[in-house]
Amino acid sequence: MAPPRRSGPRPVRALALLGVLILVMLIAITGKQTFHPAKWQQQFKVGLGLDLSSGTQVVLQAHTAHGVPTQGAMNQAISVLLARVNGTGNSGAQVQQQGPDLIAVSIPGQPPENVLKLVSTTAKMAFRPVYLVEPYSAAAASNPVARPSSTATPSSSASPSASPKASTNAQSERLASPSASATSTAKASTSATPSASASASPSATATTPTTYGNASLVNAATMKLFNKLVCKPGPNSTTVNESWKATVGYTLNADQYDDTSSQIVSCDPTGMKYALGPAVFEGPDVTSVNTGILQNTTQWVVDLTLNGKAAAAFGTLTTNQYNSYYANAQAGNPNDQYLDQTAVVLDGSVQTAPETSSPITAGNVQITGPAPNGFTQEQANQLADVLKFGSLPLSFTPQTVSSVSAQLGHNSLVAGLTAGILGLLLVVIYMFIYYRGLGLVSVSSLLIAGLLAYLSVVLLSRYQNYTMELSGIAGLVVAIGITADSFIVFFERLRDEVRDGKTLRPAVESGWKRARRTILVSDTVSFLAAVLLYHFAVSDVQGFAYTLGLTTLIDVIVVFLFTKPMVTLLAGTKFYGGGHRWSGLDPSRLGAKAPWRSGVRRTMRTQRPGTGTGSRTSASSSAISRESVTSQGEQEEED
Repeated sequence: MAPPRRSGPRPVRALALLGVLILVMLIAITGKQTFHPAKWQQQFKVGLGLDLSSGTQVVLQAHTAHGVPTQGAMNQAISVLLARVNGTGNSGAQVQQQGPDLIAVSIPGQPPENVLKLVSTTAKMAFRPVYLVEPYSAAAASNPVARPSSTATPSSSASPSASPKASTNAQSERLASPSASATSTAKASTSATPSASASASPSATATTPTTYGNASLVNAATMKLFNKLVCKPGPNSTTVNESWKATVGYTLNADQYDDTSSQIVSCDPTGMKYALGPAVFEGPDVTSVNTGILQNTTQWVVDLTLNGKAAAAFGTLTTNQYNSYYANAQAGNPNDQYLDQTAVVLDGSVQTAPETSSPITAGNVQITGPAPNGFTQEQANQLADVLKFGSLPLSFTPQTVSSVSAQLGHNSLVAGLTAGILGLLLVVIYMFIYYRGLGLVSVSSLLIAGLLAYLSVVLLSRYQNYTMELSGIAGLVVAIGITADSFIVFFERLRDEVRDGKTLRPAVESGWKRARRTILVSDTVSFLAAVLLYHFAVSDVQGFAYTLGLTTLIDVIVVFLFTKPMVTLLAGTKFYGGGHRWSGLDPSRLGAKAPWRSGVRRTMRTQRPGTGTGSRTSASSSAISRESVTSQGEQEEED
């Protein structure tokens, strides 16, 4: 009866899995350029932090008139600052909260004076009338765009997921009735890409963007900026793509878009570009912001209350908008359909532009979502946060300013890379001196670990805006020792098995079983330490902990998918399996208890039965056999 088959090691399968992992990472990096190797160089870029390139880091203290701001206000402040620094076009910019009222802003490539001017400006909100708009269209826009009238069927893009452009109406007894509420939600949102209609300008073509509104209201300077302005859709329905500021020179001078007495240009989350009039009132004039459900519906709304001065100014504006444009907008005039809007502008960008459906003179404003479904609760809360925290006079006081010159950053990068190369070289020399032939396995494993670490950092830079700092390089250097330690544990267990007299193939498997648990425990401790350090530390220490944790995971992958399978394959070669003196597994050099006998055969002469010699030989053979069995039993007990 044949013995049952036992599943042994499968080194080829493990190596194939490692190859697939590397291939997937490469494809994720190269993307559309996978089949164009000549362009790969542009894809393999690692973002560098300030200390390895150049730039400025500023730690700001945020505060309000009432002292320390709430966490909600801090989140809104971080959002505003992040939008500003991203609008400069610099890659690798970071905005991080470091305490209840501290925010660290890092911008590569910018001198301190530019950064201070950029981040120290108070975030301001203003409500401005719309004079001119141009809907976003990609290069080679297909059809002219016009906003539908209130009786038109909204296009498929007019959904709750769209940007929260809404209709506004007075919060009085009459408008609070179900009929008034239904009227207020009848108009389609301007955030949806409007469908073409017969009222579109006849001069619109597939290649010429169409503008709507009243160009005569826009002065020459603002019209020049409007023509230069390039808007792009934001990453989601409520976030503006701040790159537009660079196209008109708004990146480092907030006075240009915060001047309440001047006309400005702006963009909204959908990529719509605007020419806006002077501010009617500002954020601090909003005394309260609340969300709720519209009466007799499931639609969420946002309610605002204005102070006396703002109520009077907004009443004058909305009365003029209603009398001059609302009726024509209802009739389908595309120009008037935009002139009855009031844009809510935060830090220069249009957050929403609700349209006026009736005069609002009492200072109570209700913003409803786009037809037919209106706001969801999440959308209403998002808009309320913008209005609520945008109205707070957030101020930032610089606490520390750190500047790194390009030369100093280059020197730091060279020093960090040099330290890593020297550390790797010393480990390689030690491995070859002590482990001889096994040093090839350890060096190959280190190279694979380095490749995986590099590909991981490139992927993080590409998809997560990760930037490598000097502390991160320090984590990579420390990881060389952690990775080498795993090899040493495995090799020492393997050599212990050889010392006990085992041949190499069984020694590899038994040594791996003994080393595997130790390696996993060691790497688990290192990873937990990295996680705790990252959670409780700040700034540079977090960068060290991040790369330490990343390379610890890579160490586990390399040891299981490369180091052990390679040793298993090499155990079947004559050089390693035969115990060559340069293999690192020479039994005599390791002090084995007995020399390997796997390749030696003993031949014994057998006499005919009945002879004395034959009997003695048979007895002798039985004794040897018993001795062999006893020896094997003792060996198994030792194992």
